[in-house]
Amino acid sequence: MSGEDHGLAELLAARRAKLERLRAEGVEPFPYAFAGVESLASVARAHEALGPGEETAVAHRVAGRIAARREAGRAAFIDLVDRSSRLQLHARVDELGDARFDQLVSLDLGDLIGVDGVAVRTRRGELSLRVTDFTLLAKSLRPPPDKHHGLSDVETRFRRRELDLIANVDTRELFILRAKIIAAVRATLDADGFIEVETPVLQPIYGGALARPFTTHHNALDRTLYLRIATELYLKRCIVGGLERVYELGKDFRNEGLSPKHNPEFTMVEWYAAYSDYEDEARRLEAVVGAAAQTVATPPIDFSAPWRRVTLREAIREQSNIDISELREREALAAAIATAGIEIGADGKTWAMLIDDLLSTCVEPNLQSPTFVFDYPVELSPFAKAHRTEAGYVERWEAFAGGMEIANAFSELNDPDEQRARFVAQRDQAAAGDEEAQPFDEAFLEALEQGMPPTGGVGLGIDRLVMALSGARSIREVVLFPALRDR
Repeated sequence: MSGEDHGLAELLAARRAKLERLRAEGVEPFPYAFAGVESLASVARAHEALGPGEETAVAHRVAGRIAARREAGRAAFIDLVDRSSRLQLHARVDELGDARFDQLVSLDLGDLIGVDGVAVRTRRGELSLRVTDFTLLAKSLRPPPDKHHGLSDVETRFRRRELDLIANVDTRELFILRAKIIAAVRATLDADGFIEVETPVLQPIYGGALARPFTTHHNALDRTLYLRIATELYLKRCIVGGLERVYELGKDFRNEGLSPKHNPEFTMVEWYAAYSDYEDEARRLEAVVGAAAQTVATPPIDFSAPWRRVTLREAIREQSNIDISELREREALAAAIATAGIEIGADGKTWAMLIDDLLSTCVEPNLQSPTFVFDYPVELSPFAKAHRTEAGYVERWEAFAGGMEIANAFSELNDPDEQRARFVAQRDQAAAGDEEAQPFDEAFLEALEQGMPPTGGVGLGIDRLVMALSGARSIREVVLFPALRDR
């Protein structure tokens, strides 16, 4: 056993011994509840006007984790931390008595306690709660993380997120911000007449995006099912059914690699609005993201509307001097990419794949301010309506900010015969080896044959939106428990 392991073993043994002593003294170290707790931040707000050295008779009940302790003769000062803030506790022997005072100061850092006390402000100006009583709420059998060692280690922070949350205020605030962003997205859509629905996570045919799925087996049904890669096709069936404005905010799963922008399990909100097109939905996205941005005091990106609009053709030409509309053959485009010295690995890739690589390699990293990139080749967009004026293109945009895609939208294809032809083309691509091609979905086609009104649809990545609004550089920073390789 190494010296470090031996030291940890001694600490664990000491905490277990304290646990047994508490039980021997008749103290329940894991009680059921502690009713009537106020947040530490609310206590602080209630006494903002209290001057140095002033005391009150105002009683408060708080709870949290012991973060620090300092003894001073017959008194002790304990820092208590909850989700909202940190507050100093002032414990005195003449208030608690010798036995209770000794019991309080013998508690370990990391223990959870409930405290009754009255608000005072020290002569040095620090708001404190003078302890009149306390209750152990959970004995911590492991020491809290060492701020100077393990928690600056990225691997430890992601694998043991609970330790990260205990030790790092910034981490707690980030995930509180994430919750506020999600609430703002929902509130904006709800106020705009949308209803939130739930569609299957386990699907017999995955669809709605070009991606590889996770595969599983349903024992009772004895059939292969897939974790959904998108909610699109089921939500459009809701539009067919007459719900007219629907959204779903939840998890999608794509069996892809890991990167600063990709986690195989991620959170998306997709919404679909009848009688709308992709221009309408661009304005709606500006409103939704604008509302989310208002939850941040100083967002690192200005999401004020209107955002810049540029076509895909213009965006690629700006960054590479390649005009994709003049190079509609795969070999001609590959030659132009090679001549331009752009290294994207053209072998085995179709014309559409090369376009997608040009976008992600040359364009996307340079789109820091919010930007809509409009009008994509039909080969990249099996569910979008054909462009009204540009042959070979569809009415689709992607929205970018902070050098990454945050949203994708279409004027949704609602012609069932055209959709069938697109499925056939995708099936041919799958037969040629494209693992991300869209499977043929007869049930969806039958739904479209019932009649779907003109519809605009959007998929907004929540994780990436949080990244853009918080300044986080990796998706693993904004996902509580990201996927990681084995140690």
